[in-house]
Amino acid sequence: MTRSYQIRTFGCQMNVHDSERLAGQLEDAGYVAAAPEATPDVVVFNTCAVRENADNKLYGNLGQLRPTKRANPGMQIAVGGCLAQKDRGEIVNRAPWVDVVFGTHNIGSLPTLLERARHNAEAEVEILESLETFPSTLPARRDSAYSGWVSISVGCNNTCTFCIVPSLRGKERDRRPGEILAEVQALVDEGVLEVTLLGQNVNSYGVEFGERDAFSQLLRSCGSIEGLERVRFTSPHPAAFTDDVIDAMAETPNVCHQLHMPLQSGSDRILKEMRRSYRSTRFLGILDKVRAVMPDAAITTDIIVGFPGETEEDFQATLDVVRQARFSSAFTFQYSKRPGTPAAEMDGQVPKEVVQERYDRLVELQNDIAWQENKKLVGRTVELLVASGEGRKDAETHRMSGRARDGRLVHFTPSGPAVDRSVRPGDIVAAVVTYGAPHHLVADGDLLSHRRTRAGDNAEAGLRPKTNGVTLGLPAFGTPPQQQAAVSGGCGL
Repeated sequence: MTRSYQIRTFGCQMNVHDSERLAGQLEDAGYVAAAPEATPDVVVFNTCAVRENADNKLYGNLGQLRPTKRANPGMQIAVGGCLAQKDRGEIVNRAPWVDVVFGTHNIGSLPTLLERARHNAEAEVEILESLETFPSTLPARRDSAYSGWVSISVGCNNTCTFCIVPSLRGKERDRRPGEILAEVQALVDEGVLEVTLLGQNVNSYGVEFGERDAFSQLLRSCGSIEGLERVRFTSPHPAAFTDDVIDAMAETPNVCHQLHMPLQSGSDRILKEMRRSYRSTRFLGILDKVRAVMPDAAITTDIIVGFPGETEEDFQATLDVVRQARFSSAFTFQYSKRPGTPAAEMDGQVPKEVVQERYDRLVELQNDIAWQENKKLVGRTVELLVASGEGRKDAETHRMSGRARDGRLVHFTPSGPAVDRSVRPGDIVAAVVTYGAPHHLVADGDLLSHRRTRAGDNAEAGLRPKTNGVTLGLPAFGTPPQQQAAVSGGCGL
């Protein structure tokens, strides 16, 4: 009998993409995605160890699932990802109804571990210390018909004192350019219009095989892939961000003028304590260079409030940089201890109430800046890739939502003579911005244009791309020959 699966993903884009790989493997092993209201035969938790209360969230979810498993003895529960890599066998000790635990280095083992646990009627725990198989050699069932993740590297060589990722994901391992481009081509062949290149530090890409400008070359090569309309990437590191990447962004038409540049703190003293090997002047200098050649660029960031030892003076330095940087949006976090990181043992842990008060001031400032910047876009024409599920109020407002080329979220009215039958996720529309809010734009008015796409056809039909693993060997730049793109025989359910 065919067994069904459900994957619950926590954390960053890396985890989301890993879940696509897990889904691809399970489907290759004969599983099918569970219907939304059905009880799945296998539930997989792909966990995060970076976010606050990650442990509590996992064990809370496992506890809620225990009665369901008791009522369905054949059900299996698997736990993978960063928290599994960190907690290892402790997961089975705390939740003995878990059947499989696997780490970040062996996501390819899941189907085998499930079968072994079922055969032996006991929990299987397999945590490797280094990468067994590069994740991108594994099949993937993609979440979106129009936008895809493409990993260019895994792991991280930095030693930021607040971050546990290097100990869980390992040292940086780079994929060969030809493999990356083949995967991009495979997605485009399936109708995908947009790809996001993923890495813990994308602009250090190429260090492993000795190509200093490998990342800028990769961006330029993506520009020669016919049918690829948008290229994004995340995340770069300010210390390694070079002018050749800025030039590639500006000169490659399908590379979007969007940059996520993590600041973390505006205080040079705190940056030193964080082991962030740049200072505020360097950071702001990068933004100046980007805007000099791409005045329309939308720049976003990450900021941590309340790092150990942070004083009011340090915090004011962060506010000063935020005022100068004019971010279009910011992911702001209150510092919380991560066991196993140097920062967790530092003196000067900032009281929770102080962190909260500073956090509130930062959010208020950033929201005000984002609102000012978004108001400047009123009256502008924006090209939107129509998205699915990004507008929580779309049903009641009778709008749809999409992403502009600079990454901004735009809620629009899908009406007017330009509309060809109906607007679907994956289609391309043009609209005029009528209102700017701190976190989104609104375009209420007739659409200027509407282009139906193959991605829209697939989204309307409920089809999602399935790509096989790609491995090609030696480095090469340029568009890969058609036969190098490893794809399945079309989209599948």
